[in-house]
Amino acid sequence: MIREWWRGRALRRVEPGDGRPLKRFRWWQLPSRALFHLPLTLPDGRQEVYSVDVKHGQNQSSGNVKARLYLGGRLHSQSRIPAVLPVPGGVVEVRMSGFGLKRCHYVTDDGAEYQLTPDPASAEGRRARLDRSHPTLSRCLAALSVLVLVAALAVLVPQLVEQLTAPPPIAEHTGRFHSPVDLTKWGNIAVGIATAVASTERALRLRYSRLLDGGAG
Repeated sequence: MIREWWRGRALRRVEPGDGRPLKRFRWWQLPSRALFHLPLTLPDGRQEVYSVDVKHGQNQSSGNVKARLYLGGRLHSQSRIPAVLPVPGGVVEVRMSGFGLKRCHYVTDDGAEYQLTPDPASAEGRRARLDRSHPTLSRCLAALSVLVLVAALAVLVPQLVEQLTAPPPIAEHTGRFHSPVDLTKWGNIAVGIATAVASTERALRLRYSRLLDGGAG
């Protein structure tokens, strides 16, 4: 029920497109743009390609980040993220984390889900190509990302609890917790950078965990 409510609200934000052409992906847009494609067979038998373009380098907190849906290379519709964009046979759902996209999926009317194909020139497309050409290395990178995020939680959470229990009124009732890990300022900065890199790697594969990536964001 909550999902249906969210989808209905997102659908009301969809705006019609003005037909402007889809711009080619440039290498300098790697950190700030995501581009995915969805080939579909229309009811009349025609083959069409839908493309979802997200310039996520914009300020997310301002609510200005939009998912733009192109049909045949022309702007068909657009919506603020989180977005639900109607297409034949279902919708395309687009959501973001603090490190990139966490969802860009075609959800059919009967509930089946398919991740859209990243453009080969995009960062997501390059990561997908690495997975195809060097699957062992790809799996090692994926496992390393998880290990980094788990280690970061093990290091940062006790320090946070220590800070929360430090004020005297709280310490009187709960007792003050002393973290077994006490990193220096630069140590915490290094952990923060490592978690950002790990979460970004996961975002390139559209992997997201509320505990791991949500905590990192």
